[in-house]
Amino acid sequence: MISVIIPTYNRASFLREAINSVFEQDYFCNSNFQHSWEILIIDDGSTDDTRETVESFGSNVKYHYKEHKGVSSSRNMGIELAAGDYIAFLDSDDLWEKEKISCQMNFLKTFPEAVVCYTEETWIRRGVHVNPRKKHRKYSGWLFEKVLPLCLISLSSALFRRVVFDEIGNFDEELSVCEDYDFGIRLAHRYPVYLLSRPLIIKRGGHEDQLSKKYWGMDRFRVKALEKALSMDLTRAQQILVKLELVKKCDILVRGFAKRNSNNEAKHYFAMCEKYKL
Repeated sequence: MISVIIPTYNRASFLREAINSVFEQDYFCNSNFQHSWEILIIDDGSTDDTRETVESFGSNVKYHYKEHKGVSSSRNMGIELAAGDYIAFLDSDDLWEKEKISCQMNFLKTFPEAVVCYTEETWIRRGVHVNPRKKHRKYSGWLFEKVLPLCLISLSSALFRRVVFDEIGNFDEELSVCEDYDFGIRLAHRYPVYLLSRPLIIKRGGHEDQLSKKYWGMDRFRVKALEKALSMDLTRAQQILVKLELVKKCDILVRGFAKRNSNNEAKHYFAMCEKYKL
């Protein structure tokens, strides 16, 4: 079985299209095969018409309402409820191309040693197609060094065997944002992550409710994730890479807080720079 987990919060206007993009998957629609799958909508305390939107799909979609605690809590609830051997996430403002799941399942069946694969993306910002910058280039294989600068693995593009979550755990609910960055570091430390070079998801951005717009200084949360990473069973070379990235991000925060005359915060991250400087 494949479990599709869609966390959402006050995005009914996007959600219907996201759900439809799951129903339109050729892997699920192919009448020559009988595939088991489920869609789990985890509503993180929405106050719009999310419930009514989901209920319009009937019993084909499982709706779960919860207290508003953030996207990590929603994804974790989805994992606990999921019955699938494979786990896929879809952010409620993203869309899947119809071949996404079939391409990924073909890959995972061909390479049974692989536990996760992800895909290239099409980016839409405020309704306009944009090209990812060079720093967003995706890679395949052992990615630990590549995931340290920024979140490289879009969860909407990934398909996991369930064993991944048994091995590395779920999402960190103490991180308001960058929980996917933290998860990506743990994932890339434990497993190779394979890239399918086709753009099989559409990422829609630029709207005001995106978490990246809600929080200034996203590197604050990445620094927490990097400090966590130092407690993992890293090689000496990996420890050096993590500390170099920590210093780089702390230096950015020092300058950012100084410009805002937030001297206590600037001093805090300056001390961290000194602590992790090689």
